Amino acid sequence: MGKTFARPEALAETITHYCPGCTHGVAHRLVAEVIDELGIRGRTVGIAPVGCAVLCYNYFTFDFQESAHGRAPAMATGIKRVRPDLIVFTYQGDGDLASIGMGEIVHAANRGEKFTTIFINNAVYGMTGGQMAPTTMPDQRTTTSPFGRKAAEVGMPIRVAEMLATLQTPAYISRQSVIKPKYITKARKAIQKAFTYQMENRCFSLVELVSTCPTNWGMTPVDAVKWAEEKMLPYYPLGEFKTPA
Repeated sequence: MGKTFARPEALAETITHYCPGCTHGVAHRLVAEVIDELGIRGRTVGIAPVGCAVLCYNYFTFDFQESAHGRAPAMATGIKRVRPDLIVFTYQGDGDLASIGMGEIVHAANRGEKFTTIFINNAVYGMTGGQMAPTTMPDQRTTTSPFGRKAAEVGMPIRVAEMLATLQTPAYISRQSVIKPKYITKARKAIQKAFTYQMENRCFSLVELVSTCPTNWGMTPVDAVKWAEEKMLPYYPLGEFKTPA
């Protein structure tokens, strides 16, 4: 009997450093599967962030660069402009992209840079200790909001996909999730679209992935999935927010 399921060639065989229940691994696999399917592994360059995924270059079998905190879009812009033949993507969390890197991603999208961004939204800073992020939910407890996020004091969570979709420059903007199989299938299709648009040199693309962080949420992996579905998805609706004409 032949194999029907195997490790993607673009995914390295290495032990994970992510916490139990973390969905970074799911996102990694989807990216690797799409890169293999499109046959672009030999000309793909990833940009690693500062955050939990700072070591994501250990999990892929193609070239990676490490950027300063929040500056992955700037590095991707430079690489893509010098080598437009390459397929370039950034892989960023909500602290990296939506906080210190907010200006970078907004202007890269507005310029229509021809790279792809995979944006992990787990509503909290992960690597640095579970602080409140721009995407933290109202009343969600974190190490810097022990009594819950108070919207009257710090504002509502930022919806990155909707914000970028308002820009006039052509782009592909999608929000999906990796918390359950029924969502993962759609997330894979969105990632494939994003890379395909880049291969066609059509537009900037961003795929936001609603994810979990059981450790910093103080939950079991099962409870984290339930919380994300009940609390995050109503505020962060899934779907495509912008497609290129």
